[in-house]
Amino acid sequence: MPVSVLCLIANPAEPAIDTGLQNAVHKVVGGEINVLHQRIAVEFVKPDLATAADAARALVAGRPIDVAQVPLASRRKRLLIADMDSTMIEQECIDELGAALGIKDEIAAITARAMNGELDFAQALKTRVKLLKGLPRSRIEEIRREQITLAPGGRVLVQTMKVHGAFTSLVSGGFTYFADYIGKRIGFDEAMANILEFDGDVLSGTVADPILGKEAKLSRLMTLAAFHDIPLPATLAVGDGANDLDMIKAAGLGVALHAKPVVAAQAAVKIDHGDLTALLYLQGYDEAEFVR
Repeated sequence: MPVSVLCLIANPAEPAIDTGLQNAVHKVVGGEINVLHQRIAVEFVKPDLATAADAARALVAGRPIDVAQVPLASRRKRLLIADMDSTMIEQECIDELGAALGIKDEIAAITARAMNGELDFAQALKTRVKLLKGLPRSRIEEIRREQITLAPGGRVLVQTMKVHGAFTSLVSGGFTYFADYIGKRIGFDEAMANILEFDGDVLSGTVADPILGKEAKLSRLMTLAAFHDIPLPATLAVGDGANDLDMIKAAGLGVALHAKPVVAAQAAVKIDHGDLTALLYLQGYDEAEFVR
């Protein structure tokens, strides 16, 4: 087994790691203990126990703490590829657009099935966009301005990685109307998404081809890694839906963040409790290094 690091991470809004738990885990797994943030993140470098993560999960026993075991090599990543909806922001933009027309439940039901991998992504996107026909541009701008909220820890994640030399890419199966705006607010180096088409100042009910889906997300990971001469072990991908799974599985560190069951089951690392700063703790950053 490669030399690894065992991480215990809680949500900063709900610190849950006490010294008793730290010591109990250390006693079982061994390694060098290193507190990254009191009560929020602790790591055990080079644990003696091969099944350290399983042992730690048994000791955590239902507390709101994520457990992950990651390779020590190439730990600080040089490329970040991130999903947007329900990852870097707290909403699904297309569902909020549906709400403006009184059809949020209908749209959201399709979104949920697509993100669970039950529907073809491109077809599900076209079906939902067709239902949005006639929505005014001014209403979309209002939704973007007033109803979309950034996920906790996202800006800190991106800014900290950039300061340490990483390239950051927001790659969304949503829309450029939101991704360009959100990407700039958070500080991503680039943003890519699907293009909504308009008929004058209202939505035409169509989206431009080609559709940016799971293949495009994986392709962007590979293209950027090659362009910037970054080996795949030094890449990080994060998302929550089925269209993120290919890039999550291909990256050196693939993280399912508050993800759908089909994604969480297949990702090497899943974060169910922590916010986006968990991705910094996984890379060995301590709280003093965070760029806020």
